[in-house]
Amino acid sequence: MAIQKLKFQPRLVAGIKKFQNILKIAKAKDINESDTIVIVTDMLSELFGYDKYLDITSEYEIKKTYCDLALKIDGQTKFLLEVKAIGLDLKDDYIKQVIDYGANAGIDWVILTNGYIWKVYKITYAKPINKEQVYEFDILKINAKKQNDLEPLYYVCKESLWKGKSALESYYLQKQILSRFFIGQVITTEPVIDVIRKSIKKIAPEIKVSNEEIKEILLSGVLKREVLEGEKVEEAKKRISKSLKASTKKETEKVDKEKSDEDKIL
Repeated sequence: MAIQKLKFQPRLVAGIKKFQNILKIAKAKDINESDTIVIVTDMLSELFGYDKYLDITSEYEIKKTYCDLALKIDGQTKFLLEVKAIGLDLKDDYIKQVIDYGANAGIDWVILTNGYIWKVYKITYAKPINKEQVYEFDILKINAKKQNDLEPLYYVCKESLWKGKSALESYYLQKQILSRFFIGQVITTEPVIDVIRKSIKKIAPEIKVSNEEIKEILLSGVLKREVLEGEKVEEAKKRISKSLKASTKKETEKVDKEKSDEDKIL
């Protein structure tokens, strides 16, 4: 999803240039975790736009343990960040650690970083609790002159969180909707199958085919099994079913209202 040219883009460009140099030196020196946290804190302020004294909390307490950093807007925690030393790979144990922090604190968004690689995760509070890596970026590989390179930074910036639903939430929703799992389920809904059947009738009027036959072909020969089975498919089914029910209810209410208005006129 492309973003428009940002008013604060000069800050991003200047911040990228500054911290790419700092991170390269820090990586060469293989600095420890504490020093990496200092750099990340400065990045959150100078690059991502958070007030160092009002928006950033260090050693954020969660059930007698502590997450390295938390980002707050108007007193509400938006992100938890776990920082590892710049020389460390962000392995599975560290991912589990930051996800556990987020789940125990009831925070939807968490970030794992070693200073230059940033992994952004969404936590979904189902049973069991689910996690999904929404995206990641490498500060050292970003070209400050390319708008597309700035987009992943934007979703973590303070400006993306100020009003209503965050831009990151919208990006995550779009990513879900455009996934092969979601599209696969949309294709097998009755409204779409109706369109396919009517199109077949126009192409070959002499052929009679039912919705059930079309759906069977889609499930058995057109769509891959990977888009028809699994956890993400079930999530897509629930979202689609809920949306279709809401749409049907709205349409029914509209028809009832029109009928009521006609009765009043008569």
